[in-house]
Amino acid sequence: MSDLRELYQEVILDHNRSPRNFGSLDDPTLRADGHNPLCGDKLTVALNVVDGVVTDIRFEGSGCAISKASASLMTEGVKGRTVDEAKALFERFRQLVMDRDAPPHAQLGKLAVFAGVRDYPARVKCAILAWHTLIAAVEGSQEPASTE
Repeated sequence: MSDLRELYQEVILDHNRSPRNFGSLDDPTLRADGHNPLCGDKLTVALNVVDGVVTDIRFEGSGCAISKASASLMTEGVKGRTVDEAKALFERFRQLVMDRDAPPHAQLGKLAVFAGVRDYPARVKCAILAWHTLIAAVEGSQEPASTE
């Protein structure tokens, strides 16, 4: 097994067992729900944005290990960034998981381990659900985010 695949499994399992920023957020400034109808993953992303900066972010819900780990790593990745930086990170992450030829971007950090999901198209939707939900929240969408 390659080192990258082992790291992928280690990171996914760690963030699934002990998700960071999991739970509710009192009085969030932004919030959205997300749903992956293919596998049933459902989550809510809530965040506080002050002067354009994500000061706190949390998620709650249920889903597979990839979905939960992606949400956990996403919250770590966007906390302390501006909304525009969070959107740019989403674009880099989306390219990573959807484009087989995309090299891992240096700014992705631990998120780069998700390059492995592009070999499993059904799992891409699991990995990207939290991100679509984040974008729905910052854009003020009233409709649940979906991977379909």
